[in-house]
Amino acid sequence: MTYNYINSIILVMKKIKIFISSVQKEFANERKELREYIFSDSLLGVFFETFLFEQLPAVDIGIDNVYLTEVDKCDIYLGLLGREYGFEDVAGISPTEREFDRATISNKNRFVYIKKVKNRHSKENAFVNKVQNVLVRKSFTTLSELKTAVYSSLVNYLIEKEIIRTAPFDATLSLKASIDDIDDEKVKSFIRLANIKRGFSLLETTPLETVLTHLNLLEKSKITNAAILLFGKNPQRFFITSEIRCASFYGNKVEKPINSYKVFKGDVFELVDYALEFVLNKLDYRIETREEHVQIPGSYEIPKDVIAEAIVNAVVHRDYSSNASVQVMVLRDRVEIWNPGVLPMGWTTNKLKELHNSIPKNPLLAEPMFLTAYIERLGTGTTDIVNKSKKVGLREPQFIQEDMFRTILFRKQRDLNTHQDTHQDTHQDTHQVERLILTMGKMEVTRSELMRNVHIKDRVSFRVNYLNPTIKAGYVEMTLPEKPRSKNQKYRLTKKGVSFKKKLKDKN
Repeated sequence: MTYNYINSIILVMKKIKIFISSVQKEFANERKELREYIFSDSLLGVFFETFLFEQLPAVDIGIDNVYLTEVDKCDIYLGLLGREYGFEDVAGISPTEREFDRATISNKNRFVYIKKVKNRHSKENAFVNKVQNVLVRKSFTTLSELKTAVYSSLVNYLIEKEIIRTAPFDATLSLKASIDDIDDEKVKSFIRLANIKRGFSLLETTPLETVLTHLNLLEKSKITNAAILLFGKNPQRFFITSEIRCASFYGNKVEKPINSYKVFKGDVFELVDYALEFVLNKLDYRIETREEHVQIPGSYEIPKDVIAEAIVNAVVHRDYSSNASVQVMVLRDRVEIWNPGVLPMGWTTNKLKELHNSIPKNPLLAEPMFLTAYIERLGTGTTDIVNKSKKVGLREPQFIQEDMFRTILFRKQRDLNTHQDTHQDTHQDTHQVERLILTMGKMEVTRSELMRNVHIKDRVSFRVNYLNPTIKAGYVEMTLPEKPRSKNQKYRLTKKGVSFKKKLKDKN
């Protein structure tokens, strides 16, 4: 008889051994992915090892005795339940249910994960109800959610057994913060965006505790470090180095004088947004033809998605126990993103340029960022960075692992003798001024409309880097100059601005 219907993973001690039962078609991919994920994770790989049922040699004992013997050896029984009930023995019981019953009788730790599906087999549905009567329900929809849930369960197991005394940073329960330090409006904003981007199952009206529990960010009324970083009212109150330091330089070297320097603080979503906007402000932006439309077609010299992916990777994969911060540096020929982190055990930087599994340093951070599309597809980020850069004719990005992990994105080559480089004092304003002028037509427009045109959200950054230099140069004027703060204030091109815009369009 072929035994290929078990949906479970069994963990046994020495290194805590994971026995992955023989392949059930419904969860074949999930088990394979879980095995590689646990092996490659820098924490779980130290304490757990996996073994596939198919690797057992042929023996002269009944197959039922083999898998039940493995259950007896394990410390943790981990099962996956889905739509199908699977093979049934002469008594009409599936191997998976036999395993669960044996683990229950033997007082094993049991982790069971139930996939959200429609039209579940009647016997599987009865099995699910049986499990839920004795265990806390742990459900999943995607492989990413399953990995996050398993990660959280195994870390909690290691802590409870005092095998480790400190959990990984993102899964550690905060001793100082409480749920009162979570911003409820940030959580609601997350749900709105996750609903739009990924069809997130919870509603804005869902209680805060339920949302955090669903995301594995709340355990016995205590919040995790990841919860603070994602939704905290003031994350830097608890983690001072959770910030991004951004700087731009006039040349190709990191040296003084520094063109611009800012330190951004906030939750991880805000950090990514602020750093991305900083970089985009420093890059050339090519405007396509348009006269009166509000939204302007155009593109940055480095694709916006490439920069965003690199910054998100730095936030998600960094080592938050380090005293160092994420650093973003814009130089004349490149953009460098540094983070205090290391690649998974056994990985090389070349692996990042190939399709690979996602093994985030901080999976409890990664999942909400995936749900809001800050991470487009788990495991494809670095390959997307390479492929999208090549597609627009840029030099292949570099990934370097030293004391810090570095991503280097190369800018388009340019003539260093152009007017943009003739004077350091004016260089930082030149391309921002040009971008703003090229977005303006004959109509008078508000400040908000101008900010949307150049894709800038921060009012101070827009005023300092775009609006003031453009007005100072005489290209743009206020419609109500005697009332600069009027709510009815609008802006229009001067004759000098119209002439300069024509020159810019002819040059492009």
